[in-house]
Amino acid sequence: MHYRVTKLAAGDISPARAKTYDMEVWLPSLGAYAKVSSVSNARAYQARRGGIRYRPAGGGKAAYVHTLNASGLATSRLLPAIPEQHQRAGGTVLVPEVLRRWGLPELLRPA
Repeated sequence: MHYRVTKLAAGDISPARAKTYDMEVWLPSLGAYAKVSSVSNARAYQARRGGIRYRPAGGGKAAYVHTLNASGLATSRLLPAIPEQHQRAGGTVLVPEVLRRWGLPELLRPA
């Protein structure tokens, strides 16, 4: 699959986040990349709000954990990208090898 990972600029993310990355997949029908997931490093921001701490091995002062936030996959964008990116001349779709083990044929033909 053609995809890219982009790091968002500081002005485009919440002040509660240290970094945010978007995963985007190429959709030929749109001629553009579309976001399918996002992941953010919130450092200790959420842990402070939730009071989530840990104590280092061997003792020592309790510290706040760092947290990550990630969205699920936007299947409404991801699933169409599979046939769109693997369509061949004549309209057939070459099913990616990794999906064939789930019982899909090698080629899908238009109706």
